[in-house]
Amino acid sequence: MQRFILSKKKPITFISAVLLVIAYTSHYGFGNEQIASWAMIIASILGVAPIAIQAFQALRVKVVSIDVLVTIAVIGALLIGNYEESAVVTFLFLFGDYLEQRTLNKTRSAIRELTEMAPESALKLMSSGDYEEVEIDGVDVGDTLLVKTGAKVPVDGTVLTGEAHINEASITGEPIPAGKAAGAKVYAGTIVDNGTLTIQADRVGEDTTFGRIIELVEEAQDSKSEAERFIDRFARWYTPAVLALGFIVWLVSRNIELAITILVLGCPGALVIGVPVSNVAGIGNGAKNGVLLKGSEVIHDFSRTDTFVFDKTGTLTMGNPQVADSIVYTDEPEKIRAYLSAVEKESDHPLARAIVSYLGETEPYTVEKTDVVKGGGIVAQVDGRRVAVGNAALMEKENVHLREKGLKDIDLFQTRGDSLVLTAVDGELMALTGIRDQVRPGVRKNLARLKKLGVKHLVVLSGDNQGTVDLVARELGLTEAHGNMLPEDKSAYIQELIAQGRTVAFVGDGVNDSPSLALAQVGIAMGSGTDVAIETSDVVLMNSDFSRLPHALGLAKATARNMRQNIFIAIGVVLVLLSGVFFSDWMNMSIGMLVHEGSILVVILNAMRLLRFKLRN
Repeated sequence: MQRFILSKKKPITFISAVLLVIAYTSHYGFGNEQIASWAMIIASILGVAPIAIQAFQALRVKVVSIDVLVTIAVIGALLIGNYEESAVVTFLFLFGDYLEQRTLNKTRSAIRELTEMAPESALKLMSSGDYEEVEIDGVDVGDTLLVKTGAKVPVDGTVLTGEAHINEASITGEPIPAGKAAGAKVYAGTIVDNGTLTIQADRVGEDTTFGRIIELVEEAQDSKSEAERFIDRFARWYTPAVLALGFIVWLVSRNIELAITILVLGCPGALVIGVPVSNVAGIGNGAKNGVLLKGSEVIHDFSRTDTFVFDKTGTLTMGNPQVADSIVYTDEPEKIRAYLSAVEKESDHPLARAIVSYLGETEPYTVEKTDVVKGGGIVAQVDGRRVAVGNAALMEKENVHLREKGLKDIDLFQTRGDSLVLTAVDGELMALTGIRDQVRPGVRKNLARLKKLGVKHLVVLSGDNQGTVDLVARELGLTEAHGNMLPEDKSAYIQELIAQGRTVAFVGDGVNDSPSLALAQVGIAMGSGTDVAIETSDVVLMNSDFSRLPHALGLAKATARNMRQNIFIAIGVVLVLLSGVFFSDWMNMSIGMLVHEGSILVVILNAMRLLRFKLRN
């Protein structure tokens, strides 16, 4: 029976809400006190059942939990006939428990999704000399594997032969595929965009970088889920004290009504209601303004954050490479741009797509004799001329002479953090294009707002090269910048910051960010990020609107402050009521309950102020 009742907490919560609506409608709409009272009584008994079972289970293991506090409050209110308080308290408590369980379920589904992204099979070189598909568990360190276009790299390994471009976004978060040749390192879970590789397995299974990502997420979330709320800690000491006080009063006075009065007055409905109402109001404001806050514990930690750590790509930047700089060295710029567009339309490389998008509509030319040079670019015949589009290595292979002006421009583009695409026609450099991930509009302004809210450290961590990361950090005024970092490096850095006593918020958007999102006291995901990043995080900025981040922090601070105010009001009222019982002649149960109702109204109205919260400029 206990298991059955506990499994039905969600429908019980819904039925309690319906009964409360019926009760208030009957009381205020039709003046029918009998229906209102019975609806409240049924809601109280129905709602207290799962709470009382949890209280009993806690007491069996010698823990006086918040469930004990609420059970006593509800029973006391029922005994003195205050059905409204008992019904409201049980509903709000059950509703808060529902929100907490929903967040935990999302966390578990995130880990499942992450696990499902891991490679399941590999093409392994057998003793016969042929490659056969085997399950990933059948791969050992030292095995030779074949990875074709479109396949996932099954292990961490070293390239033996072949050339390919690999999308490493699941590991580094960078959108531009990395060129791989003999001797290069590859990682499990990454995807071969084009080309074929044979690799030697260096790390397999749980030892791979991707396997450690999963392990880090599970460990970090397990440790975070053990955090206890303030109310639970308070109740462990407060509830036994009130129970002992009521029992002592009964022993001394033999007045059962007085003892019950003390128990009722000592069970602060405002304390139980005040924190959840502040929490719901803060979450409601956030949702209205594009910020998803996942619970009161998140709000508490977020409000104390003094260090923000950012992933670069997709967080501080757009995560979509775009042409940033372009120079044409000819009197016919339109023709050269048309040649470039025609050749790049033959490729599906992200840099090629960025160039085609930048050039827009150009004069159409037929491309003939296309030759894709792996790790270099494309060489083709256009309008009877030999056009080479690619990197500096391709230009050297094509014997393209780079004049002093071109060399200076290349150096300038590289200092800006550009990825370079050179265009040569008949052996002469005709155009230079610089492509980079653009900083999100307004990021610098919003980072300054974070500083005004008390954030002392702004750090960027990225899998990109150190030079590019330094450029972004200087442009945005960040305090620290670290490049060439794998997920495990980011996690280790987060742990170092936490060990220094900092309260850390990590902001990211990719699968590779999920360990850091889970490990930091507050994980913040961009709404356009991966499902795993969003579900692993504690805060989500919907629509990837970075300007919502200062609002989120300001709202968290205001909500935490509001919770403290409500706790102070609730405890203060209880102290006044208990003092009144012992040191005055006017205090009785009716007056006490009236003050109780007033304190509940006060904390609710105080919490409702959060619905109108806006961050001041």
